[in-house]
Amino acid sequence: MTSTFAPGGPAAEPDPPAQDRAEFRAFVDRAVAPYADEFDRAQRIPEPLLREVAAQGWWGAVVPVEAGGTGMDMVTLGDLHEEVGRGCSSLRSLLTVHTMVAWALHRFGSGRARQRWLPGVASGELRGAFCLTEPEAGSDASMVATEAVRDGDEYVLDGVKHWITGGQSAGLLLVIARTGRGPTAFLVEAAAPGVRRTPIRDALGTRASMLAEIRLDRCRVPLHARVGPEGGGLLVATGALDLGRYSVAAGCVGILEACLQASVAHTRQRRQGGALLRDHQLVRAKITDMVTQLSAARLLRWHAGRLKDTGDPETLTATWIAKYFASTSAMRAASDAVQLHGASGCGDGHPVNRYFRDAKIMEIIEGSTQIQQITIAEQAFRGLPPGERS
Repeated sequence: MTSTFAPGGPAAEPDPPAQDRAEFRAFVDRAVAPYADEFDRAQRIPEPLLREVAAQGWWGAVVPVEAGGTGMDMVTLGDLHEEVGRGCSSLRSLLTVHTMVAWALHRFGSGRARQRWLPGVASGELRGAFCLTEPEAGSDASMVATEAVRDGDEYVLDGVKHWITGGQSAGLLLVIARTGRGPTAFLVEAAAPGVRRTPIRDALGTRASMLAEIRLDRCRVPLHARVGPEGGGLLVATGALDLGRYSVAAGCVGILEACLQASVAHTRQRRQGGALLRDHQLVRAKITDMVTQLSAARLLRWHAGRLKDTGDPETLTATWIAKYFASTSAMRAASDAVQLHGASGCGDGHPVNRYFRDAKIMEIIEGSTQIQQITIAEQAFRGLPPGERS
C-alpha cells in the first residue's frame, strides 16, 4: 500500500521536536489554555480566536506553500496538535476536521474545486467539516445511507449526518454519500440551498467543538464538487481518517501533559495527614505512571509522523497504535488527576474535570478503543508466518 502523505522511503528515527513547537506552546499558553474552561461553558470557540489561529497559518498546515498553505511536515503537525490539545481539545478538534478537509481537497479535488475553495481553506477564511457519521451507519463509510444521484451536470444529495465537529460554523462540508458505484466524496457549501444544520449541545466532552446535525434535502452540487471518482469515497475517507486519527493521538498526548502538569502543581502544595500529597508513595506512583505514559505516547506519535513524512505504508498501523495508546493513557491520567484533586477536581469549571470528559471522547472518536484492538490484533495475526496462522 502506498502512503498518501509522502514519497516512499525508509523510515527514520524520530527527531527532537521542531523549533516551531516553542511558538505553538507560547500561543496556546497566551490565547487558549487560560480561557479553555470558558469555551467549554459557552460551548463554542469565539470567532476572534479562530481568526488568530488563521493568522498563525494553522488552518492551512497540510496545504503546500505554493498552494497558499503552511506546508508543515507531519511531525511538526503533530507537535502543533499536541500543544493545542494540551490547551483545549475542542479547538484541536476543529483543527483536526478542517485539516482532513484541506488534505482531501488538495489531494483529490478537481482543478475547479481547488481553484474555487482551496485559497479560503488554506487561509482559514473558509473552514471545513468532515461529514461521515450517520445515525444508523455510524462512521462506517461503506454503509452510509446519504444518497447522491447524478442529474445532468449536478448531483442531488439527500441524507443526515450526525455528531459533526465544527458543523455549526463550517463553510465547506466534505460529505461521504452513496452513488450507484459506491461511497463517494463531495464538497458542499454549507450555505447552499437544501443544507440545514442543528446545533448539538451538552455533549459529554469537547463541548466547544460546535457539534451539529447536518441535513441534506435535495441539495444540489456541481460535478466539480465531487472529490475523486465515483465510488472512490472509501479511499478519500480512509486517508482523511488516518490523518484525523494522527491528530487525535497528538491531542491525547496534550491531554496527558495537561493532566501531569495539573497533578504535579496540586500535589506540591496540598497537604493531607500533615504531609504534602507529593510525599505519599501512592501519589508518586500515579505521577510516575503519567510521566511514563506521556513519554511513550509522544514517542509513538513521533514515530507515526515520521513514517508519514517518509511515505512508509506502515504509518497506518503505527497511527492506530499511537492513537490507541495515547487515548487510553489519557483516560487513565485524567481519571488519576481527578482522583488526586479530590472533590475540587469533580467541580464544573475545574480543568481536570474537562480533561476527564474530553479524554473519554478521545477513546471513541476516529476509531473506538475496541475497534482499534480488533484492527491492531488483526495486523499482528497477518504478520505471523503462514504455518502459524489459524
